Amino acid sequence: MKLRIGSRGSELALWQANHVAALLREAGHETEIEVIKTIGDRLQEVTFAQVGAKGMFTKEIEEALAEGRIDLAVHSLKDLPTELPEPFTLAATPKRADPRDVFVSLKYKNLAALPQDARVGTSSQRRRAQLKSLRPELALLEFRGNVGTRLRKLAAGQVDAILLAAAGLDRLGHTDWVRERFDPKDFCPAAGQGALGIETRKDDAATIAAVAALDHPDTRFAITAERAALAALGGGCQVPIGIHCRAASEHEGWVEIFGVVASPTTGEVVRTHLSEERAETDPEALGLTTASKLIEAGAAPLLAEALR
Repeated sequence: MKLRIGSRGSELALWQANHVAALLREAGHETEIEVIKTIGDRLQEVTFAQVGAKGMFTKEIEEALAEGRIDLAVHSLKDLPTELPEPFTLAATPKRADPRDVFVSLKYKNLAALPQDARVGTSSQRRRAQLKSLRPELALLEFRGNVGTRLRKLAAGQVDAILLAAAGLDRLGHTDWVRERFDPKDFCPAAGQGALGIETRKDDAATIAAVAALDHPDTRFAITAERAALAALGGGCQVPIGIHCRAASEHEGWVEIFGVVASPTTGEVVRTHLSEERAETDPEALGLTTASKLIEAGAAPLLAEALR
């Protein structure tokens, strides 16, 4: 079967599309990749808040999918809205890469080593808020661009450090300046971070069947819980919410989920942590419980502040 794959044109997006294409070719399919420029790609120097983040990296790709110009789209799952519009479905989630956030710097060995007046670049409200909680005295600068652009800005001395997703750096081999990988219990990743989402049309049974073998059960369980929590909290990729589900470190056969809602203005943080036996747990219910626990703990005012 010949499968046309839609992707953004960044180095990372093309790595991801080619990775999925290689997996599909191993399964006996022909593939081709169509590069599609999204509004998020065209407005690299505009802040996410000014653009409005919902669908900024997916809208044009979904239009191509709806028109039948492509058969499937490969996304960074954290960019994919929790509610997919008709007529689309999340057909497969391949095995997740490292979901953590990382501290990247030329001069400093970790976050704690940064001096009080250090400049840190990030475009993420979630990272900004958690960083504000940990190191409120740092200067936090808006920092957009693809992975290569951000690394070049760091090398040019525009900032002293940047925060990025581990998965992107690992996939592109840009790990030379990674100084620290944050544990999700201390610095919570975005829902779906490190995972890929393969989106298809709901009525395209042949393509859905072709990509089904790429679906990784543990990854599917985790991202289902994470995205359910995010949806219940009313969040998108630029609301300061961190949700991460993983195999529990202390109990074999259990899963744990971390949730964080934080204020990028004040650094106030609300956290929750739940552990459940995997075999007895519905991932969507786990996500909804996590969202409820965060609201009970006082997250609602912080969410209202972020959405103003």
